[in-house]
Amino acid sequence: MTIFFVFLLGLIIGSFLNSVIYRLEVGGSIARERSRCPKCGHILAWYELVPLLSFAVQLGRCRACEERVSWQYPVVELAVGLLFTLGYVSLPAYGRAGLESVYLFFVLASLLVIFVFDLKHYIIPNKVLYPLIVAALFHIFIGSPIFLPAHPFLSALSSAGFFLSIFILSRGEWIGFGDVKFGVFMGLFLGFPNFLVALFFSYVLGALIGGALLLYRRKTFKSQIPFGPFLIAGTLIAYFYGNEIMQWYLNVM
Repeated sequence: MTIFFVFLLGLIIGSFLNSVIYRLEVGGSIARERSRCPKCGHILAWYELVPLLSFAVQLGRCRACEERVSWQYPVVELAVGLLFTLGYVSLPAYGRAGLESVYLFFVLASLLVIFVFDLKHYIIPNKVLYPLIVAALFHIFIGSPIFLPAHPFLSALSSAGFFLSIFILSRGEWIGFGDVKFGVFMGLFLGFPNFLVALFFSYVLGALIGGALLLYRRKTFKSQIPFGPFLIAGTLIAYFYGNEIMQWYLNVM
């Protein structure tokens, strides 16, 4: 029953995050302005904001102008619900009711916003990234030692330094400076050696998907591909499965 409510909370937060992403795109206040259709300006009633259900009932269309609603909305809601559930289950029982769950939910929600925004606009928004870094520092200084990542500051320096060297060598053509700043968060959040797992999977996924896009001629060698989504995917893999992956690697070696 608790897991069901965590999933439901994730759906609700996912609906809110869609508003955050929209406000980051067009500006305006999340607190003061009501949700509206981005195409006709129709102000949404409460029953048009029910996660997943309203999209299904309205067949993915606005009730006022009948224009199609982006699939981003239900996908983000479902993704946050699933991530919150996975995050909650991954914590030991004694860590689920306190700071650790709040911190993890905040991180997962923020990563989803960065994922979608960078995928659409090729920019990692500082308004989301900087609070993530602050939250990671806050967690390191006041969090339970049981949950702290190993060598977070050295990991942050190494991760950011790695990206910074690529940024300088390529003169900003291979990666953006937002990726360098994300490296700081990655190291603080994951620690050693999990940040190495995140780097590995980020580049493997980037190479596989980039290669597929080239193969199917969706992109060319001169096209830009946002790296933020791959960094986030690598970070999530490392957080949830990094220890098991490293243990398997050491056993193989």
